[in-house]
Amino acid sequence: MALRGTRTRQPGAKGEAEATKKPLGAVRRAQTITTYGVGSMIAIEDQSYIVSGIDSWRVWPSDVIYEPRLEGWLGVDRFQLPPADEPPSGNGIKVRLFPEMYSCASCKKLQYFKSFGSPEGQSQCGDCNKPLTPSRFVIACENGHLDDFPYFEWLHKKSGQNSGDKHELTLESTGQTASLRAVLIKCSCGVEPASLEGAFGRNAMKEMGIKCRGRRPWLGRDANEPDCSVIPRTMQRGASAAWFGIARSALSIPPWSETLQQRINARYREWSQLLDDDVPEKALLNMIAKSDVVEEGGFAPEDVLAAVLRRREMKSNAHSDSGEQPMLESANTLRHQEYAHLYDGTGSVGREEHFECVQAPTDGTSLPYGLKRSMLVKRLREVRALESFTRVEMPDPAGGDKRRSAMAKKTMDWLPAIEVSGEGVFLAIDDDLLGEWEQRIGPRQRADAIWSNHTALLRDRAKRAGSMRPPSDITSPVTARYVMLHTLAHVLINEWSLDCGYPAASLRERLYVDDEMSGILIYTATSDSAGSLGGVVAQGEHRKLHDTLEAALARSEWCSQDPPCMESEASGLDSLNLAACYACVLLPETSCETNNVFLDRAMLIGTPEEPSTGFFHEVN
Repeated sequence: MALRGTRTRQPGAKGEAEATKKPLGAVRRAQTITTYGVGSMIAIEDQSYIVSGIDSWRVWPSDVIYEPRLEGWLGVDRFQLPPADEPPSGNGIKVRLFPEMYSCASCKKLQYFKSFGSPEGQSQCGDCNKPLTPSRFVIACENGHLDDFPYFEWLHKKSGQNSGDKHELTLESTGQTASLRAVLIKCSCGVEPASLEGAFGRNAMKEMGIKCRGRRPWLGRDANEPDCSVIPRTMQRGASAAWFGIARSALSIPPWSETLQQRINARYREWSQLLDDDVPEKALLNMIAKSDVVEEGGFAPEDVLAAVLRRREMKSNAHSDSGEQPMLESANTLRHQEYAHLYDGTGSVGREEHFECVQAPTDGTSLPYGLKRSMLVKRLREVRALESFTRVEMPDPAGGDKRRSAMAKKTMDWLPAIEVSGEGVFLAIDDDLLGEWEQRIGPRQRADAIWSNHTALLRDRAKRAGSMRPPSDITSPVTARYVMLHTLAHVLINEWSLDCGYPAASLRERLYVDDEMSGILIYTATSDSAGSLGGVVAQGEHRKLHDTLEAALARSEWCSQDPPCMESEASGLDSLNLAACYACVLLPETSCETNNVFLDRAMLIGTPEEPSTGFFHEVN
């Protein structure tokens, strides 16, 4: 990703000088989905910027990504790969200066950057020629709005005075302590200086009478949303809570992974529009017959038209999980479709197809206890799209949180996305054994503890958001089945990372869990060919599974933080874990679907008092 810079001169095609913008910096394409997406702040040298909306991006037709199921789910026509950092795709992502408040360490002035008279392309005080520092603090609200910290209002409302016509602020540090008490704001009007102590309190802005102005600086100065009633919160400019990306993903599965569907990607919108315009079928078949899909691909026009009609039907019936009742992503329609293909596998597939899944050879060995099927996913493709983002409070992992910040000022028919190619292993759990285990008192009690904490969290967030639904109608979707499968995926990733040559951060889980599904997919999460080396697929062989599952369960029996870890009544973010910590089952953030919550290793191996709580307790 290349960022906006100052003007430079480069020779044109005819020897003339052409004005271009020098890139300020670059990040990896994948980071524009996970870390530096729309609305996030990014520090480049001595300045701070915010990534602009996608309506200002310069995207190219050659960088289009297609995934029909995810397109229908998110209501877009296509996905775009973020621009590269080299021409002709370079300089495509724009950034804006934010925060706008800067200070000078020499003269102590605190004002808007443009008021310093800094030389073009530099960040220096016009009076003392010393480097400027962007404000350390910003304010944000749970609706995604973002603004400069209100230094002027904080000072004058805290002191209760506002005398004089001229106000020149300064920012000074007494150096006596490292706390905010030592950071003082002063004004030339003579008002008593005020420190920033207490500025990070949940109700600090409310007590000062400071309201959210609904600013959306990533969309421009004229993109404010008026009448926001949410109390803004102070946070550090680089705090993780300043931006939480909301990414959605889907695997390419038949028929959309097949060669014919891939060939019609570029022509689908054109032919679908002709169908909307009631063009006669015969005329459309003639057009299809003259296309490269038929001439180069060797497909019959009738088969191509049938593929177009099938995609139209799928998109018209697609719907997102936008209901008010929280639902884990592992149980949505996309996952049900994927589960069926992962469980049944594929026959022979062509070289161009994106999905190949076969049953693991028995090699004379039965599957380990608790497993019903092991499938080797020798070829897979995943598309990950940035749907939106939130601030202050992390999006709820169960999908009950409907906060969405705008990605653009106008409605766009695309979203930024990346595609990942790799391999994996799909494991299905024995439903009979699972059903019997779910009836035991131990698993039910431990799952109820997580369920209660999550339900309380959902109801509190709904209340603060002003939801019209009665709190009693909002309940957590977390079950003992989900916690067990989720924890199993974590311990296997940790074990496989020691055996297959991939670090844990390069492996990823994908869960398929509800009353009708009980499976996990562990696959490589890299965006290049390094994700297809065969090391993960080998873990799905029956004999290998016996070794790795036994070792993973044995490793999870003891944690260096025991006994406190195993005896914990609540742990992790928002108390949504039980026996789970970084010394035993937690993973890098890129590997887990739910930000390392809804985990409990006692669901696998039991507790010292109740061994039968563990699904695999009979293995020991």
